[in-house]
Amino acid sequence: MTAASFLTAVERLAGVLARENAALAALDMAEVALCLPEKTAALAALVDARTGDATPAAARAAVARARALMAENRTLLERAMMVQNRIIGLIAGAMREAAGGRGYRSDGQRAPAGAAAAYAVSARA
Repeated sequence: MTAASFLTAVERLAGVLARENAALAALDMAEVALCLPEKTAALAALVDARTGDATPAAARAAVARARALMAENRTLLERAMMVQNRIIGLIAGAMREAAGGRGYRSDGQRAPAGAAAAYAVSARA
């Protein structure tokens, strides 16, 4: 491992995390999804660059920044998941209400009032 390659890998990961964090803060889930392959590659490059136990002195500040961005990333990811769960709950509740509590049986006939209906929600980021 050279200090330069390690520093480059840390800075690359920090850059991706900063971009993903901005997208998460804006709840721009499409942009978040676009960050995943780049974040995966940046992490792999960091693992490849890190072969020893010691962090090069020149990279300590970059490592501290990356750690701070990772902590922020975790908080923002948890918030985004909570928001998505709430949205799905709102949609499912609205669908139940719009159906008047009625759905369809497996034979295609309307279910009796008060019978539980099944719904599926699918989305791509």
